[in-house]
Amino acid sequence: MISSGINKVYVDRDVLSNAAAILDHLFWCIIDNRIFLMYIMGCTIMNRRLSMVNNIMKELQALSDPEKAEFLPRFFKTLPGGYAEGDIFIGVTVPKIRSVAKKYHALPFTQIRQLLRSPIHEHRLAALLILADRFGSSDEAAKERIAEFYLHNLNYVNNWDLVDLSADKVLGAYLFSRDRSILYSLCKTGHLWSQRVAIISTFFFIRRGQFEDTFRIAGHLLGHKHDLIHKAVGWMLREVGKRDREAEELFLKKHYRSMPRTMLRYAIEKFSPEERQRYLKGLV
Repeated sequence: MISSGINKVYVDRDVLSNAAAILDHLFWCIIDNRIFLMYIMGCTIMNRRLSMVNNIMKELQALSDPEKAEFLPRFFKTLPGGYAEGDIFIGVTVPKIRSVAKKYHALPFTQIRQLLRSPIHEHRLAALLILADRFGSSDEAAKERIAEFYLHNLNYVNNWDLVDLSADKVLGAYLFSRDRSILYSLCKTGHLWSQRVAIISTFFFIRRGQFEDTFRIAGHLLGHKHDLIHKAVGWMLREVGKRDREAEELFLKKHYRSMPRTMLRYAIEKFSPEERQRYLKGLV
């Protein structure tokens, strides 16, 4: 009886051991399946996001105009030695790019970054238009993230239209109620596009009746050698004059004799022919 009892115990232990092994196997099968399912879900999400970027690129390509694709590289100086050397255009107009960008308002930052780092100009512009559009409807935390993203990727905001369609709407808007010292840092970089970002960002301030930063940055850029800075500064001074002619002329009378000619012409474009001639001839 004792021997039989002992044998019974051994049988029970074997059964328990086998059951435990089966349960352990089932447990790891469940875990493995969950991991596999999570992997599949992750791949699906990633593919969906990648397809969003691919969709944007395909939509833009479908809107391209061969004639514009031939004209725009010359207009934007992409040939060797030009200010946009190597930039690639597929020939899509800004309104059409904007219409595509609006459909992808919620595109994740990782995908915006992918667009912004594309060698194709229209892809980069689409990314910037998405940022500018999103900024206006975001809360403060989201606006800060957008502005930081913009600054961290400033090397890809590398043509005058990319700057002009984004700088005031993102960076200028963000800095309106904050410290603006970053604009003066950008102004002193010696980097063409960063300097244009600095002056164009002040357009947001100008529209709200604040001109001091425009005048200060314009003063820093008076001796700049590139006509794209001359045009940008002259344009912003002209925008000041539309709102406060006396303020613009006060700045001009102090600096117009030392201003690059293009800058001055842009600044006085809205003056009467007689007034323009007086400035151009140094008679003011």
